[in-house]
Amino acid sequence: MVNDPIADMLIRIKNAQAVKGEQIVVPFSRVKLKIANILKETGYISEVERKNKKAKKTEHEYLQLTLKYLDNQGGLGGVKLISRPSRRMYVKATEIKPVRSGYGMAIISTSKGILSSREAKKLGLGGEIICEVW
Repeated sequence: MVNDPIADMLIRIKNAQAVKGEQIVVPFSRVKLKIANILKETGYISEVERKNKKAKKTEHEYLQLTLKYLDNQGGLGGVKLISRPSRRMYVKATEIKPVRSGYGMAIISTSKGILSSREAKKLGLGGEIICEVW
């Protein structure tokens, strides 16, 4: 059992890119779908698909993420998990700082949904900072 499914998804992406994998599969949740779509929009991964798998009498949903490579290097250089189930970290809109001198971004859970740090700062929203990617 995984205690932090969002961290599990991000680490799976990072590990798959380290061994030059093409795709990964993670169990579905709406939060993971939104985070994956943000990663796709900003160019860290290339494709996000929501699929169903039928096993015996049950049906399971999962996300299939296609990884992106530029010059044989993964699109996602690194991940830093900020909030954890045991320690939540919150940030005000005025306290949002650039990640890696503007080359990365943070993913923030706001009252308007999950947004990238650039969008949250533009809208003047703060919230729980989930992670930083570069």
